[in-house]
Amino acid sequence: MNKIWRSVVGKLWATILLLVSFIVFVFTVLMLEFLEEYHTEQAESSLRQTATTIAKLIDDNEDPARTLTIVQDILPQHTNALIATDKMNIAFAVQEGINEEHIQADILTSNKFDDVYVTNQPIVREMMLPSNIEEDRIEKYVVLGFPIDAEAAEHGAIFIYESPAALREATTQTTRIVFISAIIAFVLTTFFAFFLSSRITLPLRRMREAAFEVAKGKFDTKVEYKGNDEIGQLATAFNKMARQVHHHLEVSNQEKEQLSSILTSMTDAVITFNRDETILVTNPLAEKQLQEWYAQKAYDESTKHLPPELYHMLDHVLHFEDHLSERVEIGGRYLIISLSPLYSGNTVRGALVVIRDKTEQHRLDKLRADFVSNVSHELRTPIAMLQGYSEAIIDGVVQSEEEKDEMIRIIYDESQRMNRLVSDLLTLARTESGKMRLYKDFLPVASTFERMTYKFSQIAREKQVTLRFVSEYTDDYFIEMDEDRIEQVLTNLIDNALRYTPQDGTVQVSVWRQVGTARIEVRDTGQGIPKEDLPFVFERFYKADKARTRGKGGTGLGLAIAKNIVEAHNGTIKVDSIQNVGTTFTFELPIEH
Repeated sequence: MNKIWRSVVGKLWATILLLVSFIVFVFTVLMLEFLEEYHTEQAESSLRQTATTIAKLIDDNEDPARTLTIVQDILPQHTNALIATDKMNIAFAVQEGINEEHIQADILTSNKFDDVYVTNQPIVREMMLPSNIEEDRIEKYVVLGFPIDAEAAEHGAIFIYESPAALREATTQTTRIVFISAIIAFVLTTFFAFFLSSRITLPLRRMREAAFEVAKGKFDTKVEYKGNDEIGQLATAFNKMARQVHHHLEVSNQEKEQLSSILTSMTDAVITFNRDETILVTNPLAEKQLQEWYAQKAYDESTKHLPPELYHMLDHVLHFEDHLSERVEIGGRYLIISLSPLYSGNTVRGALVVIRDKTEQHRLDKLRADFVSNVSHELRTPIAMLQGYSEAIIDGVVQSEEEKDEMIRIIYDESQRMNRLVSDLLTLARTESGKMRLYKDFLPVASTFERMTYKFSQIAREKQVTLRFVSEYTDDYFIEMDEDRIEQVLTNLIDNALRYTPQDGTVQVSVWRQVGTARIEVRDTGQGIPKEDLPFVFERFYKADKARTRGKGGTGLGLAIAKNIVEAHNGTIKVDSIQNVGTTFTFELPIEH
């Protein structure tokens, strides 16, 4: 019920019903008033006609009994008559019902009709008299006093009065008709109100349902209305609005997806902050960066889980509305952080932070600088020796042929050293750039590595170092590899082992069977490598003891080249060493059974 009263139909129906009820009420009151006056006038006119007729009968007939009979016949229903010769005497009376004497006495004794006995003008008055139907009830009567023998100075009078029953019956009938009319009007009003409101509210309800469907995302919903009135125009506007909303939402989604794709594909970390320094939007790189900071605990509670450097920069941008770009180091990473304020109108609503990781570039720049420095350092000595000895020969400083031959030998050795350095640099450049080609072939495991090992037998005997080879494989097992490149690796490892192993020491090359790989070990009993130098032995130009190894003739590139060749074969290489005990280089290559 409450739903009906809250609806437009209920409100419109109630408004029309109240309006019609008010009109019917006013009409009923006015109609009853009009009918009462009309009935009174009609009753007065009827009473005058009746009184005139009775007066003429009395003048024409001298027989009272006959006159009484005629009067009773001509009196209308509910009409009573009283013929008085004077104010105190009644000739005869005709009345229905009870209280006859009281009514007649009240009429005769009333001073309202004193003039009717001395004038020829009838008098009409309304009097409150006892009811002729019920005891102890007073009702309003219309009484007409009509003179008889008006030519005489004093004469009698006819009093005709109508019973209230006639008026009450007419009023009741009129009231019944009015109430029936009101009920009919109520029913017709209700029907008309519901019909009218339905014609108006049905399209509105459809629009409401369509609006709910549009709110759920069903933008193809349409309101069907064939009229060309205001509601039809509203339906057309609603359908157009739904299409426009759908279009703008699609454009917004496309822009959002485009922005998301741009943020996702960016190589920089992007973070947007709110005014209260809370994070709004991040891209995957930013999420990764935040997780790294969280794992490293590079923040404290006072900086809202941000590194202090970034927090202070963000606070500066939000308060001073300034653009800021700084190069900082956070958690061992070198970052360029750029911050810009975000505006909403003329006020700052947040900040955009772009973080570019320059750690790799910093490392490459350092490697490049170290490479140039190392190459310059490695070339300086042979070039100086070449220049010095060649100038000595040109200037004739050398006195004997033996000294001259010695200087020429030194010049030749240093040129060979420069040649090896340049060759190693070219090889390393090719391996690191991925342009090195591998010419793989299936080779027997045992005999191949045994041949590579015993190429150094003569050198080992000269150095008085024991060289051994051990293998768990037979020639029934084959391995796919580039023989020349792997021989380059093994040659470098054995050469280093022999170079740094003292007399009576041992160098052993072992080939062990592993699941899916062949493990090759080069173990020596040399002086070993300091523990702090182990992580760097495979870097370019790195030497554990540069002062001691300079005379060994190495370029510092052999192990770097060996690492790249092994990794080009999808293998791995590592080193273990204990000072004054020995060193073991191990590399593994994939093998198919």
